[in-house]
Amino acid sequence: MGRGEEVTKRREVALANLLAAAIKTFAEHGFHGSSIKDVARAAGVSPAAIYLYADSKEELLYLISRDGHQEAVRVVEAAVAGGGSVLERTRRAVHDLVLHHVRFHTMSRVVNYELAALSREHSEEIVALRRQLNDAFKHLVDDGITGGDFEPPDRRMAVTGLMSLAVDTARWYHPGLGPSYAPEIIADSYAEMAVRMLTGTAVPAVPAMSGGAPYA
Repeated sequence: MGRGEEVTKRREVALANLLAAAIKTFAEHGFHGSSIKDVARAAGVSPAAIYLYADSKEELLYLISRDGHQEAVRVVEAAVAGGGSVLERTRRAVHDLVLHHVRFHTMSRVVNYELAALSREHSEEIVALRRQLNDAFKHLVDDGITGGDFEPPDRRMAVTGLMSLAVDTARWYHPGLGPSYAPEIIADSYAEMAVRMLTGTAVPAVPAMSGGAPYA
């Protein structure tokens, strides 16, 4: 490895450590409740060292969001490219995206729930990546409907539902839930529910409850 490659490698490692510290800090205190000093303390560097890699706290959030969304897109596109029937591709895509959000739940919480703090320019880039994810599931749902495999009551809501199944796991998951909530079990269960949601038999709507405790 040449001198230039060594410098590049060290910079990549330093940036990765810095972003890991930022993820931990933002997850624990929220983006607005965190400061550059907090991130620097978590990373074990001086605040000045952070500015070698990012111009602001917002740019750190952008880098985390960009990397997280790019990886999510890669996961889904790889799952779809694995081939098979539309049922198999959909199940695999949901399984793999859920697994990604569970395994990287701390990062995923920051990525998905601090979007409002991004600048307009950065937000537009992240929205475009989220649109790629949405389009991947939209194509699966459309293929399933065209082939007669899927019968969702509403196509757009079906796509939103598939995305929500994966994203929301980052909100509630933590490793202390026990073996019944192991990452693979969650991913398998959610993938199965997704397929049943798209292929299941409709049931009559029931009137909404009004007043009182619903489970009393």
